[in-house]
Amino acid sequence: MPKERFFGPDMPEPISHFADAVRAGNLLFISGIVSLDKDGNVLGEGDAAEQTRVILEYMQSLLRMNRATFEDVVKVTVYLTNMDDRPRINPIRQRYFGAARPASTLVEVSKLVKPGLLVEIDAVAVLE
Repeated sequence: MPKERFFGPDMPEPISHFADAVRAGNLLFISGIVSLDKDGNVLGEGDAAEQTRVILEYMQSLLRMNRATFEDVVKVTVYLTNMDDRPRINPIRQRYFGAARPASTLVEVSKLVKPGLLVEIDAVAVLE
């Protein structure tokens, strides 16, 4: 099965050897996204809600590159460095996902790839 790799135009260069998203057949696998600008600076430092907004903007861009929307997302995994931030990020998630209700996993982690990051989100979408 052929695979197509995608790199978000406004996203930072991947830190390691991976793509921002990979399309395989009718599935789109979106790598873990964090709130960094193109130069690798943390956006929304200290604010999990703002970091979530940035992440979901990046995700929306990757979905659009594949003619998809948040309605097409079937699974998300959210990684938080502090579970107490859950009530802060939920309204942001609801704003982007609307009526869509993908399967979701929420995990607390001790740290993310760069100091100052509070949230990371990955996703899987089914494409037409």
